[in-house]
This record gives sequence, structure tokens and C-alpha cells, in this order.
Amino acid sequence: MTGETPDSLIPYDEIVQEALRAVVGRVLGEVESTGHLPGEHHFYITFKTAAAGVEIPRHLSERFPDEMTIVIQNRFWDLKVGEDGFEVGLSFNQAPAKLIIPFSAITGFVDPAVNFALQFQAQTDEAGPQDHEQAENDHPIAVAEDGSNVVSVDFSRKK
Repeated sequence: MTGETPDSLIPYDEIVQEALRAVVGRVLGEVESTGHLPGEHHFYITFKTAAAGVEIPRHLSERFPDEMTIVIQNRFWDLKVGEDGFEVGLSFNQAPAKLIIPFSAITGFVDPAVNFALQFQAQTDEAGPQDHEQAENDHPIAVAEDGSNVVSVDFSRKK
């Protein structure tokens, strides 16, 4: 038996990524149905701004041409969660904006209140995420401490 792993005819990496993105949809759906965030929960959601289906104001796409992190915490409105994504109203520098984000564009989801995080590999970007400015619609991202509940999904194939 050789040490090589055969290529799978079943796209496990895509199936797992889709399932984990469904976690984000379910959590946001709970917030939509109740109309508020429970307890101290709040979310940092990072997404590819140029991904198919993403709709954000031009000034935001110019400022964040690759990736952007938003915060769902105190000031958000009109959260609507669908099968393939969500839309939300947020304020950037006192200006309201409506964002439409497909779940497939999400590269990270963090709930610092309970040290929970999901990270997704962008399927079209081989180089990995580039540095980007924070969206500044809320506080900066809290770095998870040791012992956090971080799930990192990396399906790099050895060649």
C-alpha cells in the first residue's frame, strides 16, 4: 500500500464547507426570528467583497476590494436570512448601508462572546486572504485566546 491518498470522486471539502456555512445561516436565522441577539452574543463576519452575489455600496467595495469584516452587534437592522445568504442594514461612518451577502462569500464567522469561530477557505482564491482594513462599523475584532472553540477548515490537496 502506498502513502498517497487517492483523489476522491466525492467532493467532501465542498460538502463540509457548505454544512459549516449552514451553521452561520441557522445562527443568523435565530437572530432574525427573535429580533435580537441573545445575551452578550455578537458576530464578526468576514466575506469576499467581489464574490458572486455580494451587493454592497460602491464606497465600501472601493475601500475593501477583496475582503471585509462586518460586526453584527448593537446597530444593525432589517436582518433577513434566506436559503443562500442574508441581508442586513449597518452604519458606516454614520451613513446607513444595506449589504447582501451570500453564504458562499463568507470566509470567517466569529462569536467572541463564547470564543466560537469558523474559518472557510475561499474556493477560488489559491493565495489565501489578503490583509484588509476593518469595516469600522463597530469595535475591532477580539483575538481568540487559547482554548477557544475555533474550527478551521482547510482542504489543501497535496500534489
